[in-house]
Amino acid sequence: MNTTFARMVCTPLAVATFAMALPAPAGARVVGTEEVLRAEAAAPGVPLDRDTLRALLDRDDVRSRLETLGVDPRAARDRVDALTDEEVGRLAGQVEHLPAGGASVVGVLFAVFIILLITDILGLTKIFPFTRPVR
Repeated sequence: MNTTFARMVCTPLAVATFAMALPAPAGARVVGTEEVLRAEAAAPGVPLDRDTLRALLDRDDVRSRLETLGVDPRAARDRVDALTDEEVGRLAGQVEHLPAGGASVVGVLFAVFIILLITDILGLTKIFPFTRPVR
């Protein structure tokens, strides 16, 4: 019974392993600049445009934060209008990559504590004296 099970498991596993070693077909072609620009414009990670930045500046929370920092919201809007397209793209890219909630130190420390606690309970580490490993 044990050898039958091993044959049933090992044979498909060996076939799958050998099949992964076979080369996959690949295609190559010359791509024009216009096609690349169209693909970037259709991509989900496209930088925000000037109108989206203006809408961001019109939000109440952003406006109040700018006023707290001593920046006139109208002056910020005028500056967005004065930016070149390249600068708008860079600024929009930075806005997209900022964390949504802003990672707090307390949240990061809590996550590290939970990870260490789980590894301690699983018996992979021995950091906390109040845990007993499951092993």
